[in-house]
Parts: sequence; structure tokens; C-alpha cells
Amino acid sequence: MTSTAIVPRTGYLYVVMAATLWAVSGSSGKFLFQSGVTPFELVQLRVTLASACLFIWLLASGGKRIRIAPSDIPYFIILGVCGMAMVQFTYFYTISKIHVAIAILLEYMAPTFIALYSVLFARERLTQLMIAAIAGSTVGCYLAVGAYNLNLLSMNLEGILSGIASAVAFAWYAIQGERGMRRYHPWTVLFHALLYAAIFWNIAFPPLEAFTRSYTAVQWGWILYISILGTAVPFGLYLEGINLIRSTRASVTATLEPIMAGLIAYVFLGEKLEPLQALGGGLVLVSVTLLQTGKERDDNTPALIRTRQKRLDS
Repeated sequence: MTSTAIVPRTGYLYVVMAATLWAVSGSSGKFLFQSGVTPFELVQLRVTLASACLFIWLLASGGKRIRIAPSDIPYFIILGVCGMAMVQFTYFYTISKIHVAIAILLEYMAPTFIALYSVLFARERLTQLMIAAIAGSTVGCYLAVGAYNLNLLSMNLEGILSGIASAVAFAWYAIQGERGMRRYHPWTVLFHALLYAAIFWNIAFPPLEAFTRSYTAVQWGWILYISILGTAVPFGLYLEGINLIRSTRASVTATLEPIMAGLIAYVFLGEKLEPLQALGGGLVLVSVTLLQTGKERDDNTPALIRTRQKRLDS
């Protein structure tokens, strides 16, 4: 098998892994909210623990990927506060107000926002294949989460607006994260985004106040899962994926998250999948497959990927 096929497929695999880990994170957050943890507390816990764990891991790996140029600090502050911090809060705030499924659906309007940005500001041309994949994944998400059984207009308005905001923040984070990876390794970008998000939430919310509360062993277990396997690891994998297949393709592929969540609920919780939900899952899978099998050309050629990676590792 040639590197032409291997490199993009690796990027898709990273994003699929991230979507699988995120799928568990949403329901875990809902459980914590129902047990008394607030969205503000969970976000502070999440970004603080995630940034601390990632710092320890990068330091143990030699510390090379911690360093950034002082001139890039403003970029990382903006990425961390306007991107990572807002993605974390708006997503969990939405979950606390409305159904998890609809929260995920609203967040996955992100591919549409990324596509609009690419056309209007980055002057990129969307192929018919890409447009079809975005449309297919959006409709597929709608069906997969069972949104046709829910009256969106009767739901909490704050939750809906927060969900749309989470899509904008997620799209902006992906776009700006891709920009940062022109100079830095994906894990370097993620660490500094998490670091400044943690600093922000320890200023906006009394410093480390969430850590002073008493939590049960089960609550701590889900808090640690959300912080490490629901944040540090999947966001790192997502950036690795963006680095290989670009933000538009990565965001479409990430719409597998509600499909993964549905499968988890089906296997472990015994929930039933309605025919329309199964159809929606199929549409998302077809959309992602279209992206992988398409023959379109862009600046994501293996030669340029190798050049970029050589620069990042130097």
C-alpha cells in the first residue's frame, strides 16, 4: 500500500478514535450534572486536570513540545480562551439545559461553519463531493439522534443558543488550530490551548474552587475520564487528524460521534435504534466514506505532509 493511501487513512482513524471517546463524554457529563455538579465546576475540573496531565506527559517525553516562541503567546491565549474554553463551556452548558442528543446535533453544525469560512475567507473551492458529504453528515446526524421526535422550538432557548455557540466555537478552534500546526506539533498546540483555557476558567471562576467540593468515587471516576479520555486524548487525536486531512474533512468525520454514542447505548444500555436512526447512521458513514474514497486534490498531498511533519519534528 502506498503512502498516498496510508497518510489520509491515518488522519481519518485519529478522528474516529476521538469521536468514540467524545461519545462517552457527553453522557458522562449529563450524569454529573444530574448528581449535582455544575457546568462551571466541570469545565474548571476538565481543563485544569487535562492541561496538568498533558504537561506531565510532555515533560516526561523530553519537554521539547512544551516550548513555544514568546511572540506566539497571544495566538495561544486567543485559541485557548475563544476556542478551547468556549467549546468546553458551551457544550456542557447545552447538555445541562437540553437533551444530550440535540446538544451533539447542534455542535455538529461545525462542518457547515468551517465550509462557509473556507469559501468566504480562505478562498477555498468546495468540490461537489465535499458539499455532498457535509449535507449527508448533517442530515444523518439529525436522524441518528432522533431529532425528528423532538420539538426543537419548545426546548430551552438558552440551551439551543448555547448549542449553536458551541458549533461556532468548535469550528473556530479547528480552523485556528490548523493554523497553529503550520508551526507547531499538534500536541504542542493542544497543550497551550488547554493551558490558557485552564487559566481563564480559574480566573472567571474562583481559582480551583471546583476542587474544594466533595465528590463520590463514581463522580471522580467520570471527572477523570472526561478530563483525560474525554478531553486531552481526543482533542489531541482530533488535531492530529486535522494535520493530515484538513479541518473540513476532520469535522465531517467527527460527526460519527452521535453514531458511536447510539451504538454504545444500544450495546450497553439496551436502548433501541429506530429505522430512521439507523438510516441516519448509514448516511454519516456513507459521507465519511465518500471523503476517504474521493479523488480530489488539494494541498494535502503526501509530499507536503512529509515536509510539514519534518518541520514540526525539527
